[in-house]
Amino acid sequence: MAIPGGRTPRRFFELLAQDPRAVDWSKVYVFWTDERFVPPDHPESNYRLAFGTFLARVPIPRSNIHRIPTDLTTARDAARSYEQTLRDVFSLKDDRIPSFDLMILGMGSDGHTASVFPYSNAVTEKDCLVCAVPRPDGPFRITLTPPVLCAARQTAVLISGTDKAAVLSQVLSCAPDPLRYPIHVLWPVLDRVTWVVEQRAASGTRRGTTT
Repeated sequence: MAIPGGRTPRRFFELLAQDPRAVDWSKVYVFWTDERFVPPDHPESNYRLAFGTFLARVPIPRSNIHRIPTDLTTARDAARSYEQTLRDVFSLKDDRIPSFDLMILGMGSDGHTASVFPYSNAVTEKDCLVCAVPRPDGPFRITLTPPVLCAARQTAVLISGTDKAAVLSQVLSCAPDPLRYPIHVLWPVLDRVTWVVEQRAASGTRRGTTT
């Protein structure tokens, strides 16, 4: 499975750790949808969040954890290295795309998902499985690209917070426009997407799924 970062998945991660024996962790391989180009022990690291909240608390083999290598020289080096990891673990040949059993995504208040931001190079990336994304307000991001996001067998989109309500309403009501709202890259595969939306985030929609 591929897991996200940000604030939203923290509670999900904590629930996974509550009963460490509920899952046969020896059969689970964990990847990340995206990461900030910061050291793995940095407070903003997606890896650090997942490791501290559940990975260190469940009996998953460390060899099954595949973090994005942000300790390399550049974000582009990290993206190339992570793409090679995907190719090796999934035994990919040529231009094949990995298909995760489960992809967990979030959505930002600007409509981005993973680190595919509005009008960024990642929105239209089709040749690479992973790419580096420059950010004007912080460190580079490394993200899985839209072809990989869309290839998952099942995807769950977790959305919480009142700051998401307005953009979620727009996303669900307007014509698909991935450049403006990158979450729209999932529209061709909506039959494989489950929306898990907190009540406050769904307040602006006509049909909100609440949990």
